[in-house]
Amino acid sequence: MGVREGFEELYGAAPEGVWAAPGRVNLIGEYTDFNEGFVMPLALPHTAVAAVSRREDGVLRLHSADIEGPVVELRVDELVPLTNTSWAAYPAGVVWALREAGHAAVASGADIHLASTVPTGAGLSSSAALEVVTALALNDLYELGLTGPQLARLSQRAENDFVGVPCGVMDQTASACCVEGHALHLDCRDLSIRQVPFDLASQGLELLVVDSRVKHALGDGAYAERRAGCEEGARQLGVTHLRDVSYEELDGALERLTDERVRRYVRHVVSDDHRVEQVIALLDAGDVRAIGPVLTDGHRSLRDDLRISCPELDLVVSTANASGALGARMTGGGFGGSAVVLVESTDVDTVTKAITEAFAAAGYTAPRVFPAVPSAGARRVA
Repeated sequence: MGVREGFEELYGAAPEGVWAAPGRVNLIGEYTDFNEGFVMPLALPHTAVAAVSRREDGVLRLHSADIEGPVVELRVDELVPLTNTSWAAYPAGVVWALREAGHAAVASGADIHLASTVPTGAGLSSSAALEVVTALALNDLYELGLTGPQLARLSQRAENDFVGVPCGVMDQTASACCVEGHALHLDCRDLSIRQVPFDLASQGLELLVVDSRVKHALGDGAYAERRAGCEEGARQLGVTHLRDVSYEELDGALERLTDERVRRYVRHVVSDDHRVEQVIALLDAGDVRAIGPVLTDGHRSLRDDLRISCPELDLVVSTANASGALGARMTGGGFGGSAVVLVESTDVDTVTKAITEAFAAAGYTAPRVFPAVPSAGARRVA
């Protein structure tokens, strides 16, 4: 059953419209966004889809086709941060954030029915897709006039302040602003964006996503601990954010840090910002294959300095590279989730088979492997 039909069955009338917002995979630039650095995500074909209608009585009704349970009914004027731990906190948080930002029209409420093909717990921003699709639908229905970057910021606030996850703005910006056939270069300081052509098919290449099937939860404190460590590094170095430490200054900066943990975090963030710049330069020069070693170098940094990898993700990267991939790295918040693998189109089957067999030999759950086709950002679909 589609979301339109599901909405009608739940609420007894057709929705006013249907919207979609994609998940994302991050090509390069991890844990750099909250340090006001650079990231380079691309939108996936997988989307959260929402059928939505306005209400006039201040009630917010939420339902997910993907999660067992009845319609969640809330009052917009009674939404309180950090009180809801269910999936409904993500769309409800967007309504709260819009109202807090002065968009009083949303206080009249809405009926929302959601379905998603973005894998949860895979590091592909299923939560950001839910937030952005809700924000876009309400923006259109209530004629709020907000831009994609503004919707991303409000969605980030929903996740930070309402749900309680201290994420940066990359995931929501990718979902709201990506363009088909491109990767998005986002400067997380001024939120300027550049669409970088990333047409792998024309080069005889594919970017594979390997979902390790290891679930992670960023709310468990590990993400927050690393964010706090980065902030402590910036404080000790006398800068507002680690973005202000150039790659050329890195060695000298590290010598000034006494805490080994903080030093590792700083080294990762400054070097990953540099890797984003390297990838952009290579793509601008048309040398797509050369980004492979940069991806693998990024994985080493995530594994050894940030220490957010896991045995399954390390196995993906080592196996992929040993079986002919051009480069690979884990992507997302870590402790599970997914890796990206850059391969020649002719080697997709070989690399996929090698990874699957390596997982079986190690006794791991079989991974899910699919191509990351750079896709469109959030849009109205009906």
